[in-house]
Amino acid sequence: MARRGLLIILSSPSGAGKSTLSRRVLESDPDVVFSVSATTRTPRPGEVDGKDYVFKSRAEFQALVDSNGMLEHAEVFGNLYGSPRAPVEAAINAGRDVLFDVDWQGGQQIRQSPLSDAVVSIFILPPSIAALRDRLTRRGQDSAEVVAGRMAKSLDEISHWAEYDHIVINDDVDRAAEELRAIVTAARLRKNQRPGLGGFVAGLNAEFKEMSAL
Repeated sequence: MARRGLLIILSSPSGAGKSTLSRRVLESDPDVVFSVSATTRTPRPGEVDGKDYVFKSRAEFQALVDSNGMLEHAEVFGNLYGSPRAPVEAAINAGRDVLFDVDWQGGQQIRQSPLSDAVVSIFILPPSIAALRDRLTRRGQDSAEVVAGRMAKSLDEISHWAEYDHIVINDDVDRAAEELRAIVTAARLRKNQRPGLGGFVAGLNAEFKEMSAL
């Protein structure tokens, strides 16, 4: 039976494993695609328009915002970032699920968008704050000052956990990935994701009438 795709919102504090879990879902399920963000920043060496980002001028980006063409958007360090609505809508109408790796603010905007009925939102929690700090430190990419800043931001991120449909505690990446897949499978079976159900049930009722007439 044909189905409508999902908007899968995945959020977490930095270091909780959201990027790793996103990759697991994308690699294991060909029906899930990643939402390519639009941005007004200049492309970096090696970045491909339409693959890494959709690069737009500030005027083009603002025109999309003004016409309700962005599901979510924000300004970061002077550049605009957002999720264009048209390709997402085309994907879910074709029965493909679109994965969004966004913070709580982006997730909130998507849940309030015209496509909110297709949303399933998942928040990833670390097993402990000590584990979160250890993961950020082990990366070896950031100074102690940057790690402290990320930890402070994590407190704010975690405070929004109750806004999400599902919570996954990432104490074991294999188990967490399996839980994510289970959530997606269950969401695909929601009534509103299966527009052909009404016709299917009507067919069952017609079959009952035919049998009763014999």
